[in-house]
Amino acid sequence: MKRKKLKLKSAQLIPISFLVAIIVGTILLMLPIASVKEGSAGLTTAFFTSTTSMCVTGLVVVDTFSYWTLFGKIVILILIQIGGFGVIAVASILMLMLNRKFSLSRSLLLHDAFNLNSISGVLHFLMVVFKGTFLVEMFGAGLYMIRFIPEFGVGKGIWFSVFTAVSAFCNAGIDIIGPDSLIGYQQDPFLLCTTMFLIIMGGLGYVVWLDIFRNFKNGIRKRYKLGTIIKHFSEHTKLVLVLTFFLIFLGAAAVFGLEYNNPETIGNMSVGDKILNSIFQSITFRTAGFAAVPQGGLTDSTCFIGCILMFIGGSPVGTAGGVKTVTFFVMILNAASFIRNRKENVVFGRKVSSDMIHKASAIVMVSFVITSVLLVALMASNGVGLVDGMYETFSATATVGLSRSLTPALNMAGKWIIILAMYLGRIGPISMALFFNYSAEDKNKVSFAKGNFFIG
Repeated sequence: MKRKKLKLKSAQLIPISFLVAIIVGTILLMLPIASVKEGSAGLTTAFFTSTTSMCVTGLVVVDTFSYWTLFGKIVILILIQIGGFGVIAVASILMLMLNRKFSLSRSLLLHDAFNLNSISGVLHFLMVVFKGTFLVEMFGAGLYMIRFIPEFGVGKGIWFSVFTAVSAFCNAGIDIIGPDSLIGYQQDPFLLCTTMFLIIMGGLGYVVWLDIFRNFKNGIRKRYKLGTIIKHFSEHTKLVLVLTFFLIFLGAAAVFGLEYNNPETIGNMSVGDKILNSIFQSITFRTAGFAAVPQGGLTDSTCFIGCILMFIGGSPVGTAGGVKTVTFFVMILNAASFIRNRKENVVFGRKVSSDMIHKASAIVMVSFVITSVLLVALMASNGVGLVDGMYETFSATATVGLSRSLTPALNMAGKWIIILAMYLGRIGPISMALFFNYSAEDKNKVSFAKGNFFIG
């Protein structure tokens, strides 16, 4: 009973903590020193910006680089970093820094916030996440400096590099370089590859990081060959890596084929640049939000495929959004097993439990229903077309941040619909996973007679 009450408390605290952080960010962004214009930013603008930063989405109603002062941009950067970590994780780190006691209840709350399978080693896991995140972000910032310092000078170059690296790793997609995201760098392989590296690292998930690091450390010590080290990866790590690179390749091939002759996107590029930008678009579709080509110029077919990739998102226990790669794969696997008349769902020689299949089905269904309802509401309140509406709504609920220039043009109702979409998209899958992980011992004691239903 104590465990049950604690999990219910966790399921409430996680969404509430995000909401409180968003409200605090809104108050800070409404201060006169946060915006360039006279007076303070409006409530809707500040709340929208705070939400998109905290939920690491990237949709904006005003240009980040020109509307906000340095103070405002620092607030946005802090919100992005907190959103990438998770409020509970940040609070836990602060407690450790203050040498406060790390109780069992705090460990359980952290376990629920990351949606881990076990409480064992959760504190060590948190420190690995903390250290690993900053190492990767600073490495990315160092690479960006090679481009940005010669272009913008030392001060701005370092600031732009740090902001972009944090935004890319946290899959936020917010930048302060200019109004056109990374379109000005669409023929710069070094900068685009740096951005893709950071996006992928954030989207792989911290559990995968830890498993890869442990196995390589152990393999090097024991002088294993590369193939042997890879064989020792956990089944989750193998599945995440396979799904990640499969979706990147599939998305890139689709963009390359559908946009090859489109002059509004990659049609006028060399073959090499077409391949590079197709890969970048495929990666950014799955929750990053940076754009190297005008999103308004994409064909309807590409936008539809993009919405599917947005909905899938990145991998579990990371900075990415969406329903997550493994969640979506488990649903597909279950369908494939039924068609093949297999009683068990098996991946890499390991069985997928029925509880996990139920959880995956619930997450996908709830996410799809929420996205559909918000899509209809957006179209009805703003009179937008289906393609633009889908692109905006799927981007918001999957915390991607790509837009076909629709966000700033939304009316007040439309902006609040997108705010709700971003918030539900950030906490929805986590909360749903926790909710459907509850035990129902009292109800499960009753066994009902089999019903005669027809399906299909």
